[in-house]
Amino acid sequence: MRTLISTAFISLDGVVEGPGGEPGYRNSGWTFKDIAFEEAAYALKGEEQTEATALLLGRVSYQAFSPVWPGMTQEFAGYNAMPKYVVSTTLQDSDLVTNWGETTILRSLDDVAALKETDGGPIIINGSATLNRNLSDAGLIDQYNLLVFPVLLGAGKRLFSDADRDKTNLELVSSESYKNGIQKLVYSVQH
Repeated sequence: MRTLISTAFISLDGVVEGPGGEPGYRNSGWTFKDIAFEEAAYALKGEEQTEATALLLGRVSYQAFSPVWPGMTQEFAGYNAMPKYVVSTTLQDSDLVTNWGETTILRSLDDVAALKETDGGPIIINGSATLNRNLSDAGLIDQYNLLVFPVLLGAGKRLFSDADRDKTNLELVSSESYKNGIQKLVYSVQH
């Protein structure tokens, strides 16, 4: 069974929207505005590209990343080389870019569950707030790799839903603190 890893830049109050400067969000770029850059805090991103064997995205994140990431050959070489899966009920094969490697459209959470049952290594989820919430509520996420930023953003897309559900226990696998206030927290989900 493959491990499904959710990775996120997240504010202390749970917001994941617009971390890199994406248009349309009031606090867009919050990961680098007024926060000193510390290279060590981002080492997790390189580790993930080495560990993961596939990338899972929701439609919105796919449409945001696919025009940009293929050209970022140094920053995202690992992600660019691995197979990609996009969860969408509306995308068609003709909507997929042709310069980003093998990409498969999955139509449901059941398709994601079936993918987890295949042979292979970890699958990483980048961005994709809605998909993350749905996967979490369905009990399909196995690990959270979080870089928690010392900001409160208020409104914005959240990583976790507010669904009324049973408690989910997490085990802290690793953690680090950085001088700029960022915290790395890696949790294993206790199924």
